[in-house]
Amino acid sequence: MTISLNGSDLTVTQVVAAARHGEAVTLASEAITAMRQSRTVVEEVLSKGEPVYGLTTGVGERKAFSLDPAQRQRFNHRLVLNHRIAQGDGAPPDVVRGAMLCLANSYAQGVTGVRPELAEMIVTLLNEGFAPPVRMLGSIGQGDLGPMADLAHGLLARSGFAVAENEGLALVSSNAFTTAWACIAVADADRLMSVFDVAGALDLEAFGANLTCLHPVIEQTRPFPGLAATLSQLRALLAGSYLWQPGAARFLQDPLTFRCLPHIHGAARDALAYARAILQLELNSSQSNPVVVVSERRIVSVGNFDIGPLAAALDFARIALAPVVTSANERAVKLLQAPYSGLPAGLAAIAGSPDDALSELAVAGQAITVEARTLAHPVSYELASSVKGEGIEDRATMAPLSARRLADMVQLCARVAAIEFVVAAQAIDLRALLGGLNGAGQLGLGTARVYRMVRELVPFTQGDGTLPADLEPLVELVSRGDLTAVA
Repeated sequence: MTISLNGSDLTVTQVVAAARHGEAVTLASEAITAMRQSRTVVEEVLSKGEPVYGLTTGVGERKAFSLDPAQRQRFNHRLVLNHRIAQGDGAPPDVVRGAMLCLANSYAQGVTGVRPELAEMIVTLLNEGFAPPVRMLGSIGQGDLGPMADLAHGLLARSGFAVAENEGLALVSSNAFTTAWACIAVADADRLMSVFDVAGALDLEAFGANLTCLHPVIEQTRPFPGLAATLSQLRALLAGSYLWQPGAARFLQDPLTFRCLPHIHGAARDALAYARAILQLELNSSQSNPVVVVSERRIVSVGNFDIGPLAAALDFARIALAPVVTSANERAVKLLQAPYSGLPAGLAAIAGSPDDALSELAVAGQAITVEARTLAHPVSYELASSVKGEGIEDRATMAPLSARRLADMVQLCARVAAIEFVVAAQAIDLRALLGGLNGAGQLGLGTARVYRMVRELVPFTQGDGTLPADLEPLVELVSRGDLTAVA
């Protein structure tokens, strides 16, 4: 289904669809009209020779310099080149394509004063699958100047489009790069939470946990939306499980990472829902400076590039995700320890074996968990310096870093989840062998399907204690969300 851009109703899901899956994009007719109207105001202001930031003057500390009319077009072209200060590796192509979509949608609002032809050029290249190289480092979040200059340079070079007054500034001063990366990261984090639900449900069966942790009284007494959603997911996954039978639980009360699993996941879900709501507003808000006020026939200087709400929301999401991955790793470690699991140490197939079996997976899980947790540190209050721009540019949201850290954290968490699946599957097999359970047949309807899928990729670790050779195929399934779909 074609995505129609009008600047007011673009969604996170649509950004992901266009950026990753090539969903077609078009500009709504009302957007083209709005852009033409705002451009008319720009032309009127230019004809009067009034001082307007970035149109008739320089930018930053050079804002006091007046531009000769003959210099303005060349100045806008040089503006793109002079802001190509980004560093580091190239951003993922889906992030670049998402930035193109977000940029075109911001123009569709009709407040930046660009010609509709500029937005049409971006949409055309997006539909062609084009994604220019964009370096990911070098933006403080007050407009993604460096990455957006890379993007603009690639678009202009590919299309041969000649920018007019204000358009160079409108290309580089947007936060489209951060907004797109945030969309992709939040969507991936949402999918990851469903995967962690599946892994957590398998942990409960592997541990022989007490399912009073899923009793309906929980959401009745703690009416948080994320908690209710998590409880519903876990109950569906565990429908038909042996754990629902009287006397199946090994303990009256399990360790907190098992007993509070719904609460931990629910809190993360609520944090991600908040981040998505803020992102939804940001997607359809102006990030430009200056802004064309068509009704007043004027152009005003503003600070709309300050996307502090998004930076803080992404910080919040990472903070809430940290306990999820910490608890997942802790459950895996407990399953590997005989005093907690009631199974052979390291989940060895032969009790008393000198082999480590799966014990050393705990080390890998702990290392990756710590690395993921370090990414939860908030960055939205950071400020590298207050002297840039003669002391005027004394504010930074660090939103790009906040978005990138969430994306990186999700990738690390997927690896912890993969280890969690391997450990839980081994524990389930051993508990069936030692306790007489009929293997996966005693599992829940959803967890049984996932167990079989895990076992297709990672077989039971036999008596020789040899670790699985490669978890990458399972990590890939986790990252794509395939296990959730199967469940």
